[in-house]
Parts: sequence; structure tokens; C-alpha cells
Amino acid sequence: MDVMGDKATLFGTGRFVQSSHREEPRDETGEAADEAAEELRQRLAAEAGDVEAMSVLGAMLLRRGDLDGAEPHLRAATAAGDRAAANNLGVLLHQRGYADEAAGWWRIAAVAGSTAAAHALGRHHRERGDEPAAEYWLRQSAEQGHTLGAYALADLLEHRGDADGTERWMRAAAERGHREGAYRLARALDRKAARETDDDGVPLVAEAEQWYRQAAARGHRRAALHLGAILEKRGELKEAGRWYLTSAKDGEARAACALGFLLRDAGDTENAAVWWLRAAQDGDGNAANALGALHAERGETQTAERWYRAAMDAGDVNGAYNLGLLCAEQGRTAQAEQWYRRAAYAGHREAANALAILLLRAGDETGAEPWFSKAAEAGSVDAAFNLGILHAGRGEEHAALRWYERAAAAGHTEAALQVGMARLRDGDESEAERFLRCAAGGGSAEAAYRLATVLDARRPPEPAHELGEPVNRRSECEEWYERAASQGHRRAQVRVGMLAAARGDVVEAARWYREAAEAGSRNGAFNLGLLLAREGSEPEAAVWWTRAADAGHGRAALRLALVYARRGELAEGQRWADRAAALGPAAVTERATRLRDALRQELSA
Repeated sequence: MDVMGDKATLFGTGRFVQSSHREEPRDETGEAADEAAEELRQRLAAEAGDVEAMSVLGAMLLRRGDLDGAEPHLRAATAAGDRAAANNLGVLLHQRGYADEAAGWWRIAAVAGSTAAAHALGRHHRERGDEPAAEYWLRQSAEQGHTLGAYALADLLEHRGDADGTERWMRAAAERGHREGAYRLARALDRKAARETDDDGVPLVAEAEQWYRQAAARGHRRAALHLGAILEKRGELKEAGRWYLTSAKDGEARAACALGFLLRDAGDTENAAVWWLRAAQDGDGNAANALGALHAERGETQTAERWYRAAMDAGDVNGAYNLGLLCAEQGRTAQAEQWYRRAAYAGHREAANALAILLLRAGDETGAEPWFSKAAEAGSVDAAFNLGILHAGRGEEHAALRWYERAAAAGHTEAALQVGMARLRDGDESEAERFLRCAAGGGSAEAAYRLATVLDARRPPEPAHELGEPVNRRSECEEWYERAASQGHRRAQVRVGMLAAARGDVVEAARWYREAAEAGSRNGAFNLGLLLAREGSEPEAAVWWTRAADAGHGRAALRLALVYARRGELAEGQRWADRAAALGPAAVTERATRLRDALRQELSA
């Protein structure tokens, strides 16, 4: 597999913006000839005694690495008072390991006004641990406009904790084109924005983006990574992909990983895997996890396990957690527990929650509770909810409610439902409604149903029409009933059917009753039977009443007893009357007993 990816394919998709900049081919042969000619010209001038030529020739030879050839020319120019030569002589001596002698020449050049020498001297003193002297010379260099001096001074001040001074000189370096200075200034602005509240950080974020962009344009791969992340968050995916690609090609593993996720979200899993592979081979644990998940989805569990292990070896604790999930899915419980423990001990909160669930299922409640607590304290919402269930199972309602409230505050739907129900039991209807609304809004059918019942009990009686006909207006409680019913909540379906029947919409009522009945609701079956009987379909009604009565519905059994009594099937009527009397409630028991006795007398007559 070509880990670099197919560049033509990546650009051909149109997902990424292509740079309009095209580098012109270099004529290296011509450049070499020009350089040789210039060197010859400077050499001839130097031999004729031109001090500037001596300095320039020495610098040329120094850049080429010809220290022996450069030194006599630089010494001669320095002796003649050339400060640039003195600075370069210091550089040459420093390269040869004569740091103290180099510092002497740098001092001479710096005093003569060389900003480069002042910078070099400041760096020399910092390496020696003499920070006051380092600051003095770096400041001399920075204040005279030397870019590297400004950056080095900012770095020194940052080490000392001087935030204002750091930002001032890092900004100066960045404004003068220092790409690392631009990147570090952007990072500092990012951190400052994160500490701000409300909209105060927005201008800082915008300025940070500008500096990331400048650094990235100058080839800073981490700046390109951060710029890509900003653009991706803003939804500008094409440009984000371009900067991720630029950074990844320069060797930034995190950018290759991010590019992989961008491609996956665009549906290009093949190229996503290519970039994840490149990032994973460079030691990115997140990319290794992504590869593991990709192979797990394809059913290639051995390959998935290998990549999860690679993620773990790269220091990504998610690798151990994912190995636990993989083993649990395969029924390898002992190995799953091992990997969950490893991740949990490393501080992975979801692994701690998963481990607790595993222990709880094995009957080890004592071992499970501390892991639930650890996960919940670390911020796992699911663990907080599970602790609530654990305490509720022991009858410790107060402790259970505390954990339910914690999970509900973090947006856990089922926890909000449990808090709402607890508030209902306590009689605090307004608080109950608040939590039930949260849970219902989060998709809980039970919460929607219970919220509807709260609102239903509160609404006033429907006003009568002037002709004596009821006026049925669609209420909020009906909307919540319908939401719960559409999610398959059987009691809500029965209630929606009743509301439809009250409006005279028999077809709609029958639809909801039938849906509830077929899902196992005995009330739905009973009400459907009533509706069918009223429409003249008593045989079909008897079928649904039989289903309801068999499920324990006393009124349905009583209806069947009456049906069979009218048909003259007295024994069958007596049997259902006995059943109704046993099922109740009290009013049904009373009527069923009277009917049974009457049928008994009829049969014995």
C-alpha cells in the first residue's frame, strides 16, 4: 500500500482546495555558475585589499562549510574594523568549539552595532545560564529590529513567566516574518481566548487564526494542523482538508490522522485508511484506534486487535478500552475484564464504567460499585446513572436520586425521567414537569407519556358548544401523548385512541387501539373490542375481548360473559363470569358475581 496516498485521487475528488502557487523550476547549473563568478570577483577584490570583499568572501566560504578558507579572510576583515566579519568570525569559532573566543568577537561586533552579533552573544550567555546578560544582549538585538533577537528574547521572557513581555516580542518576531514566532503567538492567543468568558475571546481567536495562517503559509506544519482544525470546526472542510494535507505531507502525524477522519466523513474510507496508516506508522495512537475500528466494522477482528494494540503501545489508553470492547463482543469476558482494568487504572472513565457493568453482570456488586464511583467522579454520565440504578435496587432512594440528578444535569435522558418520577412521588409537580420535559425532549417515550398525564390532569374541562356539542381543541398534552404513542408506548397509544374516539374519529381511534393491542396492551384490546361492538362487529369484538381477558382484564371477561349469555351459551357465559369475578376490580367482581349466580340458577332450572 502506498502510504503517501494517491495525490491525483485526493485532488480529483474536488474535496480540497488546490493551491494556486506553483514553484518555478530552478536552473541549478546557472546558479552555480553565477555563484562561482561572484566568488572569483570577491576573491580578486580581497587580494587587492578590499576589506568589504574580504568580509563577503569569508561569509561565502563560511556558508559553504569551508572554515579553513573562510577564517583568514574574516580575521583580516575583522582586524580592519568590519563588524559583520567579527560576527561571522564568532560563528566560525563557535562551530569549531571555541565558544569563549567566539563570544569575545561577538561582543566586539555587538558593541560596534551588529544586531546579529548581539543576538548570538545573548544566546551564548543563555546557554551558559547567565540570564541577565542574555536578556541585555537579546534586548539590544530585538530593539534594533533583529527578528531572531526578538524571538529569542520572547522565549527567554516566557521561561521567566513574563506574559506581557513574551507577547510583545513574539508579536514583533512574527510581524518580521518569523514563522515559529507566528505559531507560538497564535498558540498564546488561543490559550488566552480559552480563559476569556462570553464573547471576549472571539477577537483573540480571530487574531490567532491570522497568525496560524501566516505560519502555515511559511511551511509550519503544526500551524497548518491548527489552522485545519479551526476551519473544520467552522465547517470550511475543503480548505481544512488542504491544510491538513499540507501538514501531513510535511510529516505531521496528527494532521494525517485528522485528514483521515475528514475523508471518512466524506465517504472516502479507502483514502482515509491510507492516511490513518501513515499516521499510525508514525506513532499516532488515535489513528491506530481508527484503523482498528475500521477493521472491526468489516469483521476483521484479528487486524482490528493488532491496531488496538498498536494504539496502546503508542500510549493511547483508548487502545486498551477498545480491546476490551472487542473481546466483550466476542464473548471473551476474561480478556475483556483484563483490558478494561488496564484502561480504567490508566484513568479511562468509560472503561471503568464498562468494567463495573461486567462485574455487576457477574454478580460482583461489591467490586462493581467502586468502579462506577470512579467513573462517575471522572465525569462519566452513564456511570452516574448506573450508580443511581445500583442504589435504587438496594432501596437507597436518596442516594439514587442524587446520582440521577447528577446524570440528568449532564443531559442523560433516562436519569431525567427518574428524577421527574421521583419529584412526582414527592408531590413537586413543577420540578417533575421540568425534568420530564428534558427527558421527553431527549426522546424518552415514557417521559413524554408521563408529562402528558401531568398536563392532562391539570387542564380544565372542555367548554361546551352553544348547541350542546363538545368543542375539542388540540392540547399540548395530546401532542405529548402522540409523540409517546408514535414511539411505541402502549399506554400512550390507548390514550391517543381514547382522545380520537372522543372527537368522533373512529378510524383513528381504532388504528391506535389496534396498534396497542397487537403490541400486547390489554386495555388497547378491550377498547378496540368496545369500538367494534358499537360499530356492529360483535364477533370481532369478542376476539379482542378474549385476548384482553386472557391477559387479565376483568371488564373484558365480563363483556364476554354477557355476550355468551345473550347467545344462550350459558355454561361459557358462567365460565367467563367466574373469570371476571376473580380478576376484578370490585365493581366488576360485584356485577360478575350477580351474573354468574343468575346463569347458575338458569342452568339448574
